[in-house]
Amino acid sequence: MLAYFLRRVLATIPVVLMVALFVFSLLYIAPGDPAAIIAGDQATPADVERIRESLGLDRPFVVRFVEWLWNVVRGDLGTSIFTNLPVSHMIRQRIEPTVSLMVLTLILSLSTAIPMGVIAAWKHGTLIDRGVMMVAVFGYSTPVFVVGYLLAYIFALQLDWLPVQGFTSISQGLGPFLRNLILPAVALGLIYMALIARITRATMLDVLSQDYVRTAKAKGVAQKGILFVHALKNAAVPIVTIVGIGFAALIGGAVVTESVFAIPGLGRLTVDAILRRDYPVIQGVVLLFSFIYVVVNLAVDLLYTVFDPRIRY
Repeated sequence: MLAYFLRRVLATIPVVLMVALFVFSLLYIAPGDPAAIIAGDQATPADVERIRESLGLDRPFVVRFVEWLWNVVRGDLGTSIFTNLPVSHMIRQRIEPTVSLMVLTLILSLSTAIPMGVIAAWKHGTLIDRGVMMVAVFGYSTPVFVVGYLLAYIFALQLDWLPVQGFTSISQGLGPFLRNLILPAVALGLIYMALIARITRATMLDVLSQDYVRTAKAKGVAQKGILFVHALKNAAVPIVTIVGIGFAALIGGAVVTESVFAIPGLGRLTVDAILRRDYPVIQGVVLLFSFIYVVVNLAVDLLYTVFDPRIRY
């Protein structure tokens, strides 16, 4: 097990390096002259040259990349062009709302989608199954911002049950914290929930047709035990896989959701940085999101051995 763990960790190092190379290259592959775009139309050639020097565009690519990568390893993500603040400091200021939103979304999605998929497979061909699949198709095909605006209009503007925007730290109480995040979490989690529910249903249908499930039924094992002990455990590998793959959609959806509900998280920070062409901030946030995604998929690979000990690469 330890050897497998070490192999998987070492295998992520080239991936992280490639991601870092791509993130750093954003400054060079962006259309136009980044320094001229940042300086604006009224800037003088001296202003453009000063910005080019601050971005390191006047230096060789390889030298600048090695220097940037070394700074990243030490925790230095650069300095914002517009606020003149360290990018790592700006990320720390915004990370709590984004992490809170994604954790709550994961909890809501997994606790809803997996039971939905299991029940749909158990009641295959019935109205319950069709109803679950209709909800899943609707959730998967509806854009996040449409669901977000719809929820805000109904529950915030019309019913006045929940706030329409903003974020309250959990340190100020669980109630206000959840009141601000429940609508964004539902809007963001709908597509994630739909994806997991559909995969859970399809996998469970395959598992429930296996011989060992029929044997368990013949031995008199209760339906609950068959579904959640025998079948769901053996269906866990594809479900965990789609949870890891869908995490990318969760990250992308967080950017849109934070803009809809005016949550001051990393998503809003990314949008603002893109609009202002603040490349150091863009690089820092994209690198962080990419690293999180790599870590999540590493965790998924390691979870395979928990649910199926036969898996060894």
